[in-house]
Amino acid sequence: MEVQQYKFGPYKIDQKEVFYSTDLSYALVNLRPVNESHVLVCPRREVKRFVDLTAEETNDLWISAQKIGKQLENYHKASSLTFTIQDGPHAGQTVPHVHIHILPRKGGDFENNDEIYEAIDEKEKELKKTFDLDKERTDRSIDEMAQEAAEYRKLFF
Repeated sequence: MEVQQYKFGPYKIDQKEVFYSTDLSYALVNLRPVNESHVLVCPRREVKRFVDLTAEETNDLWISAQKIGKQLENYHKASSLTFTIQDGPHAGQTVPHVHIHILPRKGGDFENNDEIYEAIDEKEKELKKTFDLDKERTDRSIDEMAQEAAEYRKLFF
């Protein structure tokens, strides 16, 4: 069996963190999630900006996000979903690779509903400050992320 290689911008992603993939997209658990079910969906090809995706990549990315969102909303007994993209550095994008944040939502999870966007932005800024390729990750452990990804993987296979 061929080992899949995943990259998120300049970062190598352990395949244990990936729970869903197609020929054009993949989904991974989040190193620094905003809530317990915050995941990312990315194109396999490293693309910095949304407008640079091909039509096929765009379709696959959003169809994957829709499928993943539906499964995670059910799994976490949520009632809504937040999908967001920070497209470019001035929009808060800290990893130069298009990615969709998917966050299953429940009533009252944020006092003011739009605070979720501030929380995502804050986590991205924290990640940029602490993510160093030469150091071991100090956020969630690979074991914790692998366990979460294994649970989510069961939803799709």
